[in-house]
Amino acid sequence: MAKLKEKEPLDIVHQNAIHVETIMKELRHQKLYTEFNINPFKKLHVLTDKPMSSIAHKKEEGDPAFLQAVHNAHLEPTKKYTHPQTESQEIGWLSSPLLVTDRSDRRLNFPRQNSEITKYMDAAWRLKEQTQNMR
Repeated sequence: MAKLKEKEPLDIVHQNAIHVETIMKELRHQKLYTEFNINPFKKLHVLTDKPMSSIAHKKEEGDPAFLQAVHNAHLEPTKKYTHPQTESQEIGWLSSPLLVTDRSDRRLNFPRQNSEITKYMDAAWRLKEQTQNMR
């Protein structure tokens, strides 16, 4: 049988050098962010003050570029962009009707019309549904 190799005692100086090298690698790739901005693409939930508070409210002036970014983030895509950004936006991008609808024009407008038979059958179906629901 092969004899088990005994573990060498831990060299604290060597482990400390490895630890220092690891920290230096981490610091080399670390980015420090010092500016804080609210994400304009997320809905902001504002909490109101207490109703009986006596503090007078005045509108604070903010960064106009930030306020504009928040306003633009809440717009619908057709107002944000000049053309669709994805293929799924292409469907329905031009939502305005091609022709102005004229309800009085009988050539294009066919409203629902009921005859005596359809009125009778509507009443019969309603009566049948009501009797079935009562059981």
